[in-house]
Amino acid sequence: MTSVAYEKVEQPGPKSLLKQAQGFWVTFITMFKKVNTVQYPEVKEPTAERFHGRHQLNRHPDGLEKCIGCELCAWACPADAIYVEGADNTPDNQMSPGERYGKVYQINYLRCVFCGLCIEACPTRALTMTNEYELADSTRSKLIFEKDDLLGPLRAGMLPPPHPMYPGMTDTNYYNGDVKEAHPSQEQK
Repeated sequence: MTSVAYEKVEQPGPKSLLKQAQGFWVTFITMFKKVNTVQYPEVKEPTAERFHGRHQLNRHPDGLEKCIGCELCAWACPADAIYVEGADNTPDNQMSPGERYGKVYQINYLRCVFCGLCIEACPTRALTMTNEYELADSTRSKLIFEKDDLLGPLRAGMLPPPHPMYPGMTDTNYYNGDVKEAHPSQEQK
């Protein structure tokens, strides 16, 4: 015959009431705090500076793309949400400084978990995250962003690629930030 060990159960009393009161203390204090309610979407509060929102493919100051098609972002993605297909730059089709560029770039926001590992993996800082968070859409196919959807806008002083690199500069100068704007000789006629 086996023996069974019994635990002594504490009877209700002042000690058990004190333990119950300690458990409800956080709930009790929270009842008297002011509720922070925002009437979204009419009123939008700014996001935190380090918020992980929609991705953006950046450009160099003369308009060439920073993405070199290395596919490191796709390898780093734990959700397998990024697809990159690299291609070689040619003198007639110079999309980025260096030998390669990202010919096809897709991010599937149905799979993306916004972890930021792709940003850390990018060797050229071509991929960053914006503060844009309103990505909902009516169909699933619209949540697969193509390269044109992700590319940053052309700013003043930028030329749309393809165009030759800045005269007298190498890809190292681009990565060091020596190129500040487009040169008139880069315009293709």
